[in-house]
Amino acid sequence: MKAINKFIVCEPINEEIRTDSGLMLSEKDADNIRYRMAKVVSPGSEVSVIKEGDVVYYDRSAGFKIMIQDLPYLVISERDVVVVL
Repeated sequence: MKAINKFIVCEPINEEIRTDSGLMLSEKDADNIRYRMAKVVSPGSEVSVIKEGDVVYYDRSAGFKIMIQDLPYLVISERDVVVVL
C-alpha cells in the first residue's frame, strides 16, 4: 500500500488516558481530548518531513477510516499532523 500526494496512511494507536493522579479516563471523557496518536504506515509521495514508522499526533476530526485486508487504517492529510515524535 502506498499513499499518494500529501496523504498519510496511519494505524491508530489506542492510548490509555490518565489524569495526573493516575485515574484512567472513560471513553466518553477521552473524546474531549482534541488530538489522537497514530503510527505512520505510508507517507504520501509529496510528504517530506514525516517518515514511515513515525508516531504522530493528529486532529481527532481529521481524515477518514478505511479497511484494507480486514485491518482498520486512518488516512489523514499532512496538514492535520500537529506533532511528530
